[in-house]
Amino acid sequence: MGLRARRAIASVCILAFLTFYIWAVIAVGGHVPDHPLATLAYYGLAGTLWGVPLLPLMSWAEGKPFLKRTKG
Repeated sequence: MGLRARRAIASVCILAFLTFYIWAVIAVGGHVPDHPLATLAYYGLAGTLWGVPLLPLMSWAEGKPFLKRTKG
């Protein structure tokens, strides 16, 4: 599969994932206690952690192995 096709597929997958992720964060955010520090911690983590599941997809889109294992 060519690099352009990988990037196109990855772009669509990222948009789909982020749509679901934002919906889930908002839905769960309604159950967070009304304390300002709890809200800050929740949305701070949610706003930071969205990229972690996308790292393997972005690595695949560029044609590079995500976790390069070396023998030794």
